[in-house]
Amino acid sequence: MTQAGPGRPRLREPRRPGATARAEILDAAAELFTTRGFAPTSTRLIADAVGVRQASLYNHFTTKSDILVALLEDTVDPTLEFVDTLDDATPPTVRLCALAWFDAAQLCAGRWNLGALYTLPELREDRFAPFRNAREQLARRYRALAVEVLGTDDPRAGLPFRLVESVIGIRADDEDLDPHLPEVLAIAALRVLGRTTDIDILDRAHALVVGAPGEASEIRPRCP
Repeated sequence: MTQAGPGRPRLREPRRPGATARAEILDAAAELFTTRGFAPTSTRLIADAVGVRQASLYNHFTTKSDILVALLEDTVDPTLEFVDTLDDATPPTVRLCALAWFDAAQLCAGRWNLGALYTLPELREDRFAPFRNAREQLARRYRALAVEVLGTDDPRAGLPFRLVESVIGIRADDEDLDPHLPEVLAIAALRVLGRTTDIDILDRAHALVVGAPGEASEIRPRCP
């Protein structure tokens, strides 16, 4: 991703959520891309939504595609970092449950349903190859854990990743998400492999999720 410099200090009251002007730009772009569409959204529209001049936006991002790359990376990179922290000595059922829980929480946590952007035809362009590769890497990590849980590689191993990404469709249909949805999907990710989740697995997975840094770890409720 080609990104401009850190940008100038803000000399105005912020119009959108975010501790920095860059964060405000990302929030505005996320809203416009997910509600209006990527192609019809111009950098001028994004700047207007933030309340800055178009030239000021270029202090943070050189192109509209760079903004989209940053938004997409934020949906995958934290989960890849999280799965790298999981100890191989931890049972695979706990690791898969924790990964699904964290990932589903990550997809639920943002103000805008960024996963809906995964189907944009523009993502087939070369500039988005790093994101496509990162998402494929995440799918492989899910599959590897599922194979550990199953003890063999069969078609079911690809289901947990797809199950967790069902959050995207759920958000599209229902803006009022059940706060327990990440846990429910984590349980389902094991059940689809024919494995049950006892209280020990859930407790250990939950501890890994809430102990992780980042926005997703803020979704902490347990099913009653």
